[in-house]
Amino acid sequence: MIRNIYVEEQVRDHPRTQIILERYPAASVIDCNHYGEVFNPNSQSFQLQKQSPSLILANKNAGRVMETPAGYGVGGQRNFYFSHMYNCLYDCRYCFLQGMYRSAHYVIFVNYEDFFADIESTSAEDSHQPSWFFSGYDCDSLAMEPVTGFIAAALPVFARLPEARLEIRTKSTQVRELLAMPPMENCVVAFSFTPDEISRALEHKVPSVEKRIRAIEKLQLHGWRVGLRLDPLIYCDDYSLQYQRLIDLLFSRVQADQVHSVSVGEFRLPRDFFRKMVRIYPREKLFAGPLEQVDGMVSYPESIEASLRQCVLTALREHVADERIFLCA
Repeated sequence: MIRNIYVEEQVRDHPRTQIILERYPAASVIDCNHYGEVFNPNSQSFQLQKQSPSLILANKNAGRVMETPAGYGVGGQRNFYFSHMYNCLYDCRYCFLQGMYRSAHYVIFVNYEDFFADIESTSAEDSHQPSWFFSGYDCDSLAMEPVTGFIAAALPVFARLPEARLEIRTKSTQVRELLAMPPMENCVVAFSFTPDEISRALEHKVPSVEKRIRAIEKLQLHGWRVGLRLDPLIYCDDYSLQYQRLIDLLFSRVQADQVHSVSVGEFRLPRDFFRKMVRIYPREKLFAGPLEQVDGMVSYPESIEASLRQCVLTALREHVADERIFLCA
């Protein structure tokens, strides 16, 4: 339940603002000059706000399309991400957002058309190779789709950009909008997974592994290209058994020949993010695990990372060819 909605002055009369406000007729609407007044102050309690986050409607003036960090992608040479929203409906304990942001409130940037214009101009900069655009970097792409309608608005844009590629990364089962339209060759709906026991312990409010698999089955039956994202890899005593079970389950239900790509990512956090997350959740067992700090990053020791990675890759190669498996740092 959203109790408070902050609205930037410059988007107060935006049609999309009005549509979103109509969804929450009981919410208090509070004007502000800039979303940072609410989102950026020090001494906010992320954990407390997460229990009842407010909504902030704003305009994103710059930085709408950014180059991805090195090692992020699924084989393309030109990789970009965009964030129409900050923060996530879900509460995954390993998520870097709680270490990066001071606030747990949701920010929705309603000026979608500016995002789309930047995507079009970025794609046009090099017509000789595809440009990949990744949604879901600073939020879940679909979890708030019934409120934002962003993906429904974005897909027609990509339909007229054959050299652009869109990845919709999600843990959500909100796929009704996708099922209501024809599948697109240049769009991949990519679902993130950890083994069921780990998911139940660390991925709070996230639909179960089973529910996500059902969503994939529906999308594949409708003709959509899907991706699988095993990211981040989480260590536990019986990780080999748990990841083998997860991968076998996925490929017993998912049509392997229709899987566009599988990516494998390691658990890594900037040191300062990690310290903040420990302060928020001091009793979280994940943060008391076998972690070490190297060059300002917190991760598992290389021996554990290598073992985790090899275990997962070995299990994946029983089902999918190497050329569709990508390592993402």
